[in-house]
Amino acid sequence: MLYDVLRQTVSLMARALCRPTVEGRENIPATGPVLLASNHLSFIDSVAIPLSVTHRQVRFLAKSDYFEGKGIKGRFTGTVFGALGAIPVERRNARDALAALDVMLERLHEGEACVIYPEGTRSKDGRLYRGRTGVAHLALESKAPVVPVALAGTQEVQPIGASMPRPHPYTVKFGKPLDFSTGYDHLAPGKARREITDRVMDAIHELSGQERADHYNSLSGR
Repeated sequence: MLYDVLRQTVSLMARALCRPTVEGRENIPATGPVLLASNHLSFIDSVAIPLSVTHRQVRFLAKSDYFEGKGIKGRFTGTVFGALGAIPVERRNARDALAALDVMLERLHEGEACVIYPEGTRSKDGRLYRGRTGVAHLALESKAPVVPVALAGTQEVQPIGASMPRPHPYTVKFGKPLDFSTGYDHLAPGKARREITDRVMDAIHELSGQERADHYNSLSGR
């Protein structure tokens, strides 16, 4: 009940203030596990994607800090994130990152839809950075299809460093699902993960049209 009420409220506000454009929603399976692999431009991306998927709930990882904030703003942020499908996780070090992937894998095994940002952190300059192989690990272990997602304009809704969103149009594009459930057993695990990740990033690039960077994005300053 809380999810539905808050989702509808935030969705109405987003449509009124930001006039979002959503393309390819039909590419997301209505049931079963699915991994939504997206580029990452803004803190608000994790609100924009769940609001764009109207036929099922979407899960995404969020720092536990967002659920522990004090005051009206802190409590509101935690409540909204929880209602939109956020899963609180620690994000302090590499061990926490691996534990977060395990949490997401559990959700996929339970048949849920989950969001992952293969770049690892938000792009500060708008380029699409090299993907980290966690997305491939999840795809191989869960056998879930991967739907590439391209966001545009969310960096204007809430630029990096801005504490609050502002009205600005944005676009969410969902591409055709990619199936990695077979065809990789003959490869070494590391090579399979790298090949799958590169294919996912190619699909995101095809949707977004972003300039590409040939290296990883820094994880600092998330």
